[in-house]
Amino acid sequence: MNTLATKLKNVAIELVSTTDDALTVELSDGRTLSVPMLWFPRLFHATVNEREQWRLVGNGQGIHWQAVDEDISLDNLLFGQPSGESQKSLQKWLNTRQIQQTQIV
Repeated sequence: MNTLATKLKNVAIELVSTTDDALTVELSDGRTLSVPMLWFPRLFHATVNEREQWRLVGNGQGIHWQAVDEDISLDNLLFGQPSGESQKSLQKWLNTRQIQQTQIV
């Protein structure tokens, strides 16, 4: 295992926060990392309440949002990799959300 991989394994996400513009994570080594919310369309389209309902997975190696079925790994954040979800998949998810919201009203 190279040195970079070893160092990354010793880092974990400790805290997550979101705004309309950014996803921010605080790491166990003291760093704070912020990425554009647009990188993660499901979070971008989520309500504030849905964004606040996150949990850490894999000993802080990832974040999961149950309400929007989103998972983001620490590695992807560190390496600057936005969501890989296809436009077709995202549109299907958005359509499902619209139907659910219509049924609630």
